[in-house]
Amino acid sequence: LMDAVMLQLSRARNRLTTPATLTLPEIASSGLTKMFTPALPSDVLVNFYINLNKLCLTVYQLHVLQPGTTKNFKPAGGSILHNPGAMFEFGNQRYEVSHVHKVECVVPWLNDALVFFTVSLQLCQQLKDKISVFSSYRNYRPY
Repeated sequence: LMDAVMLQLSRARNRLTTPATLTLPEIASSGLTKMFTPALPSDVLVNFYINLNKLCLTVYQLHVLQPGTTKNFKPAGGSILHNPGAMFEFGNQRYEVSHVHKVECVVPWLNDALVFFTVSLQLCQQLKDKISVFSSYRNYRPY
């Protein structure tokens, strides 16, 4: 049971310290772009993520690559932040990132959450160690 709790605490802490790397098609297919009313233009992608104590918003402006373009198409891999010039294919259409705009907002309590996750992991490990010591006495037989 303690291993399961520690796994979830570790995942939560890692999610704050290391944002997920996503490909541009993953961002395009996520619900983030579809949640706006009115809808975003088709040449705009958005991505939200948390990095330590900051909530980050990245807006990608896209340029549609024409089928007969002479540009060498190289799809971009997964990244936290994609740079201008990154290319991807989505919905039988090829795109290139023309501009990237990133804004960050400090969320003070995220720092506290990170500390609490770390302390919780340490306390769980200490409890697990103590349980382990007492469990070893269960099998102890004096002469």
